[in-house]
Amino acid sequence: MFVVTGATGNVGGYVVKELAEAGAEVLALTRDPEAARLPEGVRAARTEELPLDGATALFLNPAVVWQVGSEKILERAKKSGVRRIVMLSSSSVLQDLDPQSNPIGVRHRALEDEVAATGLEWTFVRPGGFAANALQWVDQIKAGDVVYGPYAGAQMALIHEADMGAVAARALLADDLVGKTPELTGPESLSFADQVRTIGEVIGRPLRYEEIPPEAARERMVGGFLTPEMADSLLRVFAELVDRPQAVSPEVERITGRPGRTFAQWVEDRAAAFR
Repeated sequence: MFVVTGATGNVGGYVVKELAEAGAEVLALTRDPEAARLPEGVRAARTEELPLDGATALFLNPAVVWQVGSEKILERAKKSGVRRIVMLSSSSVLQDLDPQSNPIGVRHRALEDEVAATGLEWTFVRPGGFAANALQWVDQIKAGDVVYGPYAGAQMALIHEADMGAVAARALLADDLVGKTPELTGPESLSFADQVRTIGEVIGRPLRYEEIPPEAARERMVGGFLTPEMADSLLRVFAELVDRPQAVSPEVERITGRPGRTFAQWVEDRAAAFR
């Protein structure tokens, strides 16, 4: 049995889908099991209950860990006989020689270390920028044809959450990724301006990105789950990526056997959100 945390989230939903299509027994953990829309045959349970007895492997979403507590989840996994943990990490753990300068990388690296210390089999899936981050522009796009933000030329090879889910499911089902840390990207590097223009092309509107000063962008970013430190870290990263195409990782295609989905494909899948 495979247990998936964050099973109705951006990535967890695709992990569940991939496992179900492979014929695996899946238990989906979510905050609201009654409202969860899951593939046929997939059972649901409440995250806080952590029903791991009988589970062979666990997909670990850090957002759930920071909500429930890593010690509780990892101890329960060991006592329940879980053999393998596949963790959704982040390529930010690789960005700084001094990890203290990147709070996002620090948190993910610390959790990776905790998982490795359990002595269980592990795989750390390390994606870069999520294509889903473009949803931060939904309100601006619905309000007009201009998106305001920092560093119009900052480039990233954004990855579709479906590709992250496919890689994570493969790591749960097969043995060849045990002890591996695949770094994942999308198949193309696009600037913020390119991303907004692509959204416009897909939804049939002439959208454009207008750069604003970093200080003004920071004011917009702080809040929600972004602390001032995280906002500052992201702005430093964006500044370093201006006019520097991100190297594209071959891992999605190598692991899944097919090319990664483009940003335009992601927009097509989410077009209704922008209209």
